Amino acid sequence: MEKVAVVHYGEIGTKGKNREFFERKLIEAIRRKTAAKVRRKFGRIEVEYKEGLEKKLSKIPGIRYFGVGFKTNLNIEDIKKAALMALPKNFETFKVDTSRSNKNFPLNSIEVNREVGAFIVEKTGKKVDLTNPDVTVWIEICEKEVYVYSDRYEGVGGLPVGVAGKVVALISGGIDSPVAAFMAMKRGCEVVAVHFFNQTMHSPKVREKIIRLAEKLAEYQGKIKLYMVPFRDVQFEIINAVPPKLRMVVYRRSMMRMANIIAEKEGCKAVITGDSLSQVASQTLDNINVIYSASRLAVLPPLIGMDKEEIVAYAKKIGTYEISILPYEDCCSFMVAQHPETRAKIEDVVKYESFEEIERRAVEESEILEVEG
Repeated sequence: MEKVAVVHYGEIGTKGKNREFFERKLIEAIRRKTAAKVRRKFGRIEVEYKEGLEKKLSKIPGIRYFGVGFKTNLNIEDIKKAALMALPKNFETFKVDTSRSNKNFPLNSIEVNREVGAFIVEKTGKKVDLTNPDVTVWIEICEKEVYVYSDRYEGVGGLPVGVAGKVVALISGGIDSPVAAFMAMKRGCEVVAVHFFNQTMHSPKVREKIIRLAEKLAEYQGKIKLYMVPFRDVQFEIINAVPPKLRMVVYRRSMMRMANIIAEKEGCKAVITGDSLSQVASQTLDNINVIYSASRLAVLPPLIGMDKEEIVAYAKKIGTYEISILPYEDCCSFMVAQHPETRAKIEDVVKYESFEEIERRAVEESEILEVEG
């Protein structure tokens, strides 16, 4: 009897003729993350058990849920023994939940539940509770084997990283942008992170914070390339040329152009932002239109319809919140009007812009890091 994890996916199962491609990508991600033996089964993936496997699998996009327990034979007596082994030490009530994709197995799901349940009562003296049990024993009867487990874990869901292509994700250091990057990963994007870095006396702490955020995100992607783009020279050019009321919009348009340069270099197909509609002055519909128009590539804002409470809850769930709330200097707040423009017009902005050369130089001078989770 072998201890294994049995992995289930959700959306991948709807991919029709492309399903095998998505399954293969998920298997590759599991192998990279766990260094375990992985076997593709019909409708599920089997993973050799290793210490700490649960934490690693719970952070792989594409996994809906997984159970950790035992693989056994297509034999009711072996199933009973595996069920007993799968039980935790301390519990008072339980139920058995059987799914049977192998219709040739001589007992149906209800009959398996009854036989295994009676066996557990006999051996442990515990009670059956079908509505609110302390523990559930899941039994999956497949074509060639049976999986039995009581430890079940939720996964990230979504799609495996990389199946949708590469994107540039703008990482500011606040709460929103790391969540947006994570949401892109969950939809199958491989993220290249970009931070626009304003060199000041606080720079070492800011740099450390951004790297920590990238490390946390890399726990889900596996490895992240991080560009630290020096923004100070570009910023001073903008300050010299642009009225304070418009600087926030021009700062962000400049970032879009530099993100496009990096995207072209890295083979990325879109730019990810942490924008949430109307949350701050730069995120009104008028300003978003003007800012996004600076990008040749599609700009995708995964958080556009979420409020701050929802974003904070997600940040706590993925582990970026405690890092994001550490103090940092936002380069976009430097020398900006107290009441910035909320309804910018493109014709009022472009007449001030001639920063392409200095923007390209800033990208060329970027510090590029390979960050692992």
